[in-house]
Amino acid sequence: MPPTPTHQRAEPPPRIRRSHAVAILALWLAIFFGALFSPPLLDDADATHAQAARAMVVTGDWVTLHVNGIRYLEKPPLPYWLVAISFRLFGFNTFAVHLPLALAVLALALLGYIWSRQAFGGRAALYTALATLTCTGVFLFTRIFIPEALLSLFLCTALYAFLQSLAPSGNLSSRPERSAVERPASWTYPYLLWISLALAVLTKGFVALVFFFGTALLYLALTGNWRQWRRLRPFTGLALFLLIAAPWHILASLRNTGGADGHGFFWFYFINEHVLRFLGRRIPRDYNKLPGYLYWSLHIVWLFPWSLFAPIGVVALWRKFRQQTSTIGRNSNLLPPLPVLLGFMLLAALSSMAGAGGTTAVIVDVAAFAIYLAAVHRKMESRPRSPFLELDFRKQSTLILALFSALVLLFFSLSTNQEYYTFPIYLPLLILIAAAIANAERLLSPGPWPLDPSLRRTLLFAHAAYTVIGLAASAALAYGLWSARGLAFVPDIGDLLAHRGVGDYTLSMSHFFDLTGESFAALRLPAALALAALAIGPATAWILRVRRRHFASTITVALTSALFLIAAHIALGRFAPMLSSQDFAEKIEELADDNLIERDNDVLLYGDQAYGSSIPFYLDETVELVDGQSTSMLFGSTFPDAPHIFLTPQDLVAGWGHGRRKILFIPEEKRAEVGRILGPNQILLEETSGKLLITDRPLNKSYR
Repeated sequence: MPPTPTHQRAEPPPRIRRSHAVAILALWLAIFFGALFSPPLLDDADATHAQAARAMVVTGDWVTLHVNGIRYLEKPPLPYWLVAISFRLFGFNTFAVHLPLALAVLALALLGYIWSRQAFGGRAALYTALATLTCTGVFLFTRIFIPEALLSLFLCTALYAFLQSLAPSGNLSSRPERSAVERPASWTYPYLLWISLALAVLTKGFVALVFFFGTALLYLALTGNWRQWRRLRPFTGLALFLLIAAPWHILASLRNTGGADGHGFFWFYFINEHVLRFLGRRIPRDYNKLPGYLYWSLHIVWLFPWSLFAPIGVVALWRKFRQQTSTIGRNSNLLPPLPVLLGFMLLAALSSMAGAGGTTAVIVDVAAFAIYLAAVHRKMESRPRSPFLELDFRKQSTLILALFSALVLLFFSLSTNQEYYTFPIYLPLLILIAAAIANAERLLSPGPWPLDPSLRRTLLFAHAAYTVIGLAASAALAYGLWSARGLAFVPDIGDLLAHRGVGDYTLSMSHFFDLTGESFAALRLPAALALAALAIGPATAWILRVRRRHFASTITVALTSALFLIAAHIALGRFAPMLSSQDFAEKIEELADDNLIERDNDVLLYGDQAYGSSIPFYLDETVELVDGQSTSMLFGSTFPDAPHIFLTPQDLVAGWGHGRRKILFIPEEKRAEVGRILGPNQILLEETSGKLLITDRPLNKSYR
């Protein structure tokens, strides 16, 4: 029987240095807090989710989500509870919607700092926090109201508490002088783990349990720490988990029965939104999937610029792995864990690139893993002692962060996905990258250890790549600015875009493919800021690195990225007329205030409510949907108490010009269709970025 594995106790979490805290807070204020006030809520998910939170405050129903009066049963409630509380404090506005997400990012940075400082040291801790705040993906995917930042916070907290829970608390009775310090750790971290898991489930659903327990089981199997399971307080912890997570699921199931085909919340939420979504058979089929090559390669973009430094960590880990496995001997019958994980990742990538369906890819991957386990089991008796049995907190952190990242990447390579679904791995990967940078700087600084030429080459190559990318991007920006030098500023950038419809706009970044040369006339300021940042920052960081001013070099990378993200936010504000329909809501209110239209008119949206979801939010009223009983409105509309807000095109024609005034919002995608239906019987009120606001009769006589 192999020796009982040990788990070295981690030191108590260190405090944040005051200078580091000031730097982190200042950077967060510049990038995230300053972006809370603009642009207005965007159509689709942003304003749709804001409607659900607003309905909680207005109706007092904090169990069943509603959007435009219709049950919205797709999502767990915690993000909406937080925004609803924010509405109570700050009113119904953009700031209140995005504040919880911004605070979640700050909490992520601080969690990364605490974890990194304990595992890898103070410099790695600061780098982790700065990388989290200046990472491209973290910035992009917190511009809209989606739960990924909160999910990442809760899952990473659970992983950190998991490691701390496994650390032995010592013999308290024999060491009374330390009992006051050690006794709280014996219950604080396990219960923090279960609380974080419950909050993660209330944030994103049961996929959070798949990610956590999959990672935990792999970690326990590799390290042999499964014998320490009692330290996780599984029985009382599970009771605490159920106390937090179960009530909402029970109440939602009891209050939402009798939908389509007799299905209620239970079928729609658990089966349709979890199982069928993973298999790509969710109803309705309104989700796209990134091609395999894009799914994997785009993580270089989401973690940019820090992803360029990932090879430093890969090289260091591979060398340490070779050193460890060389001591095991040639008679080992266990395949090395790292190559096995990489092999499964490669298999999943190849299957997704080949266009294999989710079910087929799952079967192939599970079969391969089963074959591996069978091969291991046959010769288990001759297995040498695992190199994972005795690890310090640094190695424990490296292992669990790598396992978690690999599991999430594999999962979404097989499932339907959006670009931001892998957000939870950003902090784990950034912790590892920051640790690799800090370690490389230590080894390359003057000291007693020998210089590593290959490590220096890898680090300088990352800077060279960053500089080349920066110069290429700044050259493209310079060309765009020069081409637009004689063009007038056009506030409505939507009229200047190509509207290529990449991915049919079901991918969150589809609109970036619509940029044209003429659009630079509306983007002069942010383009100039980005040009300056990318032309100067990367090259400066490279020069500092060559001169062995390592800390200044890494800080320059962070500040360069920060300036670029500030420019990106300004650019996003210029896209507001295209991405948001707030202007149309303001136009309706302005006409009513001037008595040019009646206040009791009928506002209608043509197509799915997601096309103009910011209109009902800013008008604070339910609007009717013409041919809009689809996507997020489909299942909720089948309940018998659903309000009569769904009209057919025939209903629109029959009521057009009769009864109360009709005001119709038409998205750019539906202009031709509405033109065929209504013909010339329409009066234009507003046009922005190809979207129209029309009415069925002339304005009142006071119109000038």
